[in-house]
Amino acid sequence: LCRIHRHLGATVHGINHLGDWGMPFAKMMTAYMRWGNEQELHRSPMRYMFDLYKRYGQEVKVHPELDNEAAAHFQALERNAGAERKLWLFLRDESLKAFQGPYSRLGVTFDHVTGESFFENKMEAAMQRVARAGVLEDSEGAQVVWLKELGIKEPCLLRKSDGTTLYHTRDLAAAFWREEQYHPDRILYVVGAEQKLHFDQLKGVLTRMQEKVAAAVEHVPFGLVLSRTEDGKWEKFASRAGNAVFLDEILDEAVAKVRAIIREKNPDLPDADAVAEQVGVSAIVFNDLKNSRIKDVKFDWDAMLNFEGETGPYVQYACARLASILRKVDAPVTAPSAVDFTQLADAERVLLTMLDFGPAVQRAAEQSEPSIVTAQTIALAGEIHSYLRDHYVLGAEPAVRDARLFLVDAARRLLTTGLALLGIAAPERM
Repeated sequence: LCRIHRHLGATVHGINHLGDWGMPFAKMMTAYMRWGNEQELHRSPMRYMFDLYKRYGQEVKVHPELDNEAAAHFQALERNAGAERKLWLFLRDESLKAFQGPYSRLGVTFDHVTGESFFENKMEAAMQRVARAGVLEDSEGAQVVWLKELGIKEPCLLRKSDGTTLYHTRDLAAAFWREEQYHPDRILYVVGAEQKLHFDQLKGVLTRMQEKVAAAVEHVPFGLVLSRTEDGKWEKFASRAGNAVFLDEILDEAVAKVRAIIREKNPDLPDADAVAEQVGVSAIVFNDLKNSRIKDVKFDWDAMLNFEGETGPYVQYACARLASILRKVDAPVTAPSAVDFTQLADAERVLLTMLDFGPAVQRAAEQSEPSIVTAQTIALAGEIHSYLRDHYVLGAEPAVRDARLFLVDAARRLLTTGLALLGIAAPERM
């Protein structure tokens, strides 16, 4: 979405709003204090922290007092106590370093990494602002905003009875800060569909406060990733242990599968490892983005890596095929002023598809729907493949050849742009 809006000329601030505060982090800290080992952590940070967090979940069933211990640590953290603050910084920094690996492979960059903790010293001012608006009420020792008049039955809890804050408190502080810093027309919260109530409540509180920024808040939900079970059913993605799957393992497996396909179909391909990385990673990204974002994603290796279906490799192959044609031409592509475009009367379907590229990107931005761009690249790849199947380029007479080469070059550039908006590479050889 950042790339799409920037392509259309918008000023965009891509923010990684990390969940680095609150009770989940306090539980992680409690688990590390009890069972942590720094050497094991450095060996594999994400897996080790995941295992610790999972252990906490198991232990708390037997020892519910663990939650009281975690709550006490969070209270100490919000008071800026030394031991908790030091451990929090350590675990947060280790997490950030570990995240950078998958981010880099996926081509993900951020303009700002301002997670929940960034708003720690801004929450009290946010609470005072809510109180001044006259919508904050006490409820059994906690502080809430009721939203029944907006059709939301559940009140928005902003401060618990023990005085600690919640996601909503930090999201309110973040909304006020972003309004002041960026004066945004739109604030897109790209978060799973299961958080719909949370963002309805956030927007509801801002609406009740009559804050201008309420109109800018937009939840951009997305569905689950599903994997096929042994009996052929589709279920929420889970590891063999039944809990989670690590992204780097998925990326490695995708790249390995593409490398095997290359060895079989094009063993002499230059830079085969680099191409395998580009195609393997892109296949996963494309599969995630090709359907409406609210739909669940079916994770099917055979379908994803198919070079003939509606897949990333299919579109990438179209780019490589067009690049191959252009490499065989000794001279540069003819300038537009010298092209006889009447020679492209038989390319109407390709040209009409290309003509819709700009409006498609515009619709994708308006609807926060990258699948519109994905569909456009699939359509153009299909049309250019069909056209080249029935029409010679290099063997045609000069005027026709020049026009078709111009078409080939334009289609390649448009496909490359479309893939780039999706964060996908366009290899020149496959």
